[in-house]
Amino acid sequence: MLLILHAAVTWALVGLIFIIQLVHYPLFSRVGEPGWPVYEREHQARITWLVGPLMLAELLSAFWLALRPPTALPGSSLWLGLVLVLGIWASTAAVQSPLHGRLSERFDARLHGQLVGSNWVRTVLWLGRGGLCVWWLWLTNT
Repeated sequence: MLLILHAAVTWALVGLIFIIQLVHYPLFSRVGEPGWPVYEREHQARITWLVGPLMLAELLSAFWLALRPPTALPGSSLWLGLVLVLGIWASTAAVQSPLHGRLSERFDARLHGQLVGSNWVRTVLWLGRGGLCVWWLWLTNT
């Protein structure tokens, strides 16, 4: 049951990161200078309530699965899944969050470009995790 919940949370995050990467972040440049600081602060406040609990649930369940792997799954793949989660968290903390912090003062096209470009790291890592989850579910049902 934990694996199913873990996969559901991961795929919710995969969908969310693709919406952010392909729709939301690119549209930041269309907000306009006068309203930008308020928009960016609101974005940060609102997205945190959505992403925060999902990311925490994914992290905790990834740890649990790695420490107590289901018998049908290769333990090394569960540790890989955990490493990917930790990579997402590291990228968020070291790159995207600081960029959002700097962008909250004023819109800067260069920083916006860095945010969009660097976010591909998280997008690819989450897609990889999503693939692992599909494979794990397949292994447990064959």
